[in-house]
Amino acid sequence: MSERVIRVFDTTLRDGEQTPGVSLTPNEKLEIAKALDKLGVDVIEAGFPITSKGEQEGIRLISKAGLRAEICGLARADKADIDTAINCGISGIHVFLASSDIHLEHKLHITREQMLKQSADAVRYAKSFGVKVEFSAEDATRTDIEFFKRVVKAVTDAGIDRFDIPDTVGIATPQRITDYVKAARSVSDAMISMHCHNDYGMAVANSLAGILAGADQAHLTVNGIGERSGNTSLEEFVMGCHNLYGWRTNIDYSLLYETSRRVAGLTGVVIQPNKAIVGDNAFGHESGIHTHGILSNPSTYEPFDPSMVGRSRWLQAGKHAGRHGVAAQLRAMGLKPKEESLRLIVDKVKETGDKGITITDADLYQIAVQIMGGGSAEKNELVELEGLEVVTGVKRLPTATVRLLVRGHLYEATEVGSGAVDAAVNAIQKIFSNLETVKLKEYRLEALTGDSNAVADVTVKVEDDAGNSASGRGMKRDIVVASVEAIVAGTNALLAKKLNSSGPETPPTQSPAEAIEGV
Repeated sequence: MSERVIRVFDTTLRDGEQTPGVSLTPNEKLEIAKALDKLGVDVIEAGFPITSKGEQEGIRLISKAGLRAEICGLARADKADIDTAINCGISGIHVFLASSDIHLEHKLHITREQMLKQSADAVRYAKSFGVKVEFSAEDATRTDIEFFKRVVKAVTDAGIDRFDIPDTVGIATPQRITDYVKAARSVSDAMISMHCHNDYGMAVANSLAGILAGADQAHLTVNGIGERSGNTSLEEFVMGCHNLYGWRTNIDYSLLYETSRRVAGLTGVVIQPNKAIVGDNAFGHESGIHTHGILSNPSTYEPFDPSMVGRSRWLQAGKHAGRHGVAAQLRAMGLKPKEESLRLIVDKVKETGDKGITITDADLYQIAVQIMGGGSAEKNELVELEGLEVVTGVKRLPTATVRLLVRGHLYEATEVGSGAVDAAVNAIQKIFSNLETVKLKEYRLEALTGDSNAVADVTVKVEDDAGNSASGRGMKRDIVVASVEAIVAGTNALLAKKLNSSGPETPPTQSPAEAIEGV
């Protein structure tokens, strides 16, 4: 018996872009489409052509890009919509018309019979252009199931290639999805698709239930973005298929995280830290019990190896941390404290965590060096802030000049930005562009007091190309200075991890230039 292959219909560029506040330029849509094609999706729904000239331009760019995936456009069951989509050069068209009584009566103002005729006519018209046609009965899961079967039969007879079952407002349960898939299959041999929304947090479960019931394809979005609470998350669905059910997809799982980050960056939709598969915390561990288990055998507290999806695990020091986890973090930064020093370091970490303070990698490094007898960690820093100048104003583009001492050599860069902090970050990244790959991954700002003299507490996470990350903190009344200090601290912690020195308990004694040699 051959392995079952589930098709991935990606609608990040259509339903995903309908996320409130998201609007992509044609070139941004093309960039995401190329990433999706590289990821291995079977169909890219590039957009809804009738909505705007810019949408049409973006879909044309994608259609002409020579991608492997089928390029699909959305159209209502209307000749003008279909013509507009076809003129964009697409190879597939996704035609839809609502089938539930609530939509027929209150939105479309047509009868069931009119809906059947309009749907069949639109499918025949779309098929006349020689493209793949998928039909969606919008709000299918609130459609009378006997009438639903008539809809499936009518569009199947009209020549559809695929029939999609949308759970438009996310009200279905796995059992309800199963009933509709079986109903569709009872009257049609066409490929069956699932299109689920996440209003009750059931999108992934419902999509998998549909596949289990006999559907062949699922409509998905990267990071689960989309209208209201979003759509079925691509990364969660495909990993569920592969790891939980043993079904295959054409997705390159190792590119999931990279694709997720790219989509998040271009759409501006932040990924929640506890998001499955791609969230920052998906493979992060703080609890002493968990870190001990992870260090002994990762499968004790991880369902699969993070490298499978392009991730790496990380440990967090905090009040829940234990000796094994803290020791592992310190080893990663080239520090090997003796047992007594380690006990004191863990005690200090817990004491700090009990005050509600998040302990960054740079904080942990500073604590360890002081307890191990090295005094201040500053003398061991590989990167030092030598100077910062910022110019901004009401009618002036914010400009920042940053001077850093890196590996004993002085570097300077001047950059502009949307604000003073952004300009300073751009200047730092310009300096590192030819030295090390250091990217700002996460930025958080808190005020320690509520008055005009508030101290800015900035914590950041920086990352290199290999996916290694480290966190740093800066605390100053000046937000820009605090931000730069935080990035410098995080960069030092990241570079210290790359050194990964070994040996008996001694604080680092090499100069920055000596220590970084060969890294």
